[in-house]
Amino acid sequence: MSDRIITPKRRISGEISVPGDKSISHRALILAALAEGETRIKGLSSARDVESTRKCLRDLGVRMKKDRKGLVVSGKGKYGFTKPKKVIDAGNSGTTIRLLSGILAAQNFATTISGDASLRNRPMRRIIEPLENMGAHIESAAYKAPLTIHGGPLRSIDYASTIASAQVKSCVLLAGLYANGITRITEPSPSRDHTERMLEAFGVQAQYSQGGAGVKGPANLRATEIIVPGDISSAAFFLVAASLLPDSEITLINVGVNPTRLGIYDALLAMKALIHMDPAEVINMEPRTTITARSSRLHGASLAGSMIPRIIDEIPILAIAATQAQGTTTIRDAAELRIKESDRIAAVATNLQKMGANVRETKDGLIINGPTPLRGAQIDSYNDHRIALSFAIAALIAQGETTIKGADCVDISFPGFFQLLDQMCHD
Repeated sequence: MSDRIITPKRRISGEISVPGDKSISHRALILAALAEGETRIKGLSSARDVESTRKCLRDLGVRMKKDRKGLVVSGKGKYGFTKPKKVIDAGNSGTTIRLLSGILAAQNFATTISGDASLRNRPMRRIIEPLENMGAHIESAAYKAPLTIHGGPLRSIDYASTIASAQVKSCVLLAGLYANGITRITEPSPSRDHTERMLEAFGVQAQYSQGGAGVKGPANLRATEIIVPGDISSAAFFLVAASLLPDSEITLINVGVNPTRLGIYDALLAMKALIHMDPAEVINMEPRTTITARSSRLHGASLAGSMIPRIIDEIPILAIAATQAQGTTTIRDAAELRIKESDRIAAVATNLQKMGANVRETKDGLIINGPTPLRGAQIDSYNDHRIALSFAIAALIAQGETTIKGADCVDISFPGFFQLLDQMCHD
């Protein structure tokens, strides 16, 4: 693991595009593999997590090739996968293991899927229970990976999820493609709806609303062309950097602005950030546009309830913003952060305290009082890309050098981040 030393910067400016949306890229690969015919994917994320999905699909017999216009995936159809010769490795990617489990549950062979130490510690009961309700049999130790999935015929279900999770919802919907009748899932508040939208792009009629989603099976997918927009979760780091550094303005082009992902925009508006979004263009059911942010005097805000699933990946960088906001920022209902790649509530609180911030950890969130000057410190990434990325932005406004331990974990979601940051920043 490599460390990274970051020094404070005077301002940040310019026009950039961020890598392809990670969530959409996973789904594009998986649905293209399920489809009949060849699908070309343009703008696919090169994140390490997405590469984990590619490798797992290759182990299942899916052929892919790059050309000048993107990645071409030769679809296998729903039952064309081959039994892998070994345990398939989802790496650090919760999306990979949870979404693929929905498909593996319907195959006529057994598959074992696992991941790295972090992934093997993440909860899998949330997908095991609905899949077993549909007729699958899954072996695991304490509902953790590795999972051995004995596939077979599936039946449709109505499933009430106790958590708002796009990974759980997508797993159930993908399994529902194989079942007779309508498979429905409801959740306590809306989670991101990329799977539902992309199913429609592949010719499958999906039902979705504020309360959940459904799909009528059996359903077949037809190959198409997918153009992946830029990842708003990656854009968030630059939006916050421009908000915090004086005399700064950043324009991000071709950013995905799916309504279920716009929590970062709404949260920054609630904090009085100077941020603007152009009218959106819709391609493959997914809107995308240009977003501009400039230096702002931020104010504290309350972030809780139904907003949390819409900002779940962005809470660490919003916590950095909150240290410079006037007043108190309260983040509640975010206990899900404790079971991500790291315990992100503890990681954010510990690292911010090292930098001199006024922050208190609660059971399900954080209370941050600002504005408080930050000082350079030794930051532990906990091998969590969102922590490393967020504290790279904190380092820009801190006094003195900041060292981020294990900084190369940013490649999990944002390869090339540090090079792009260097290009945009001015001493």
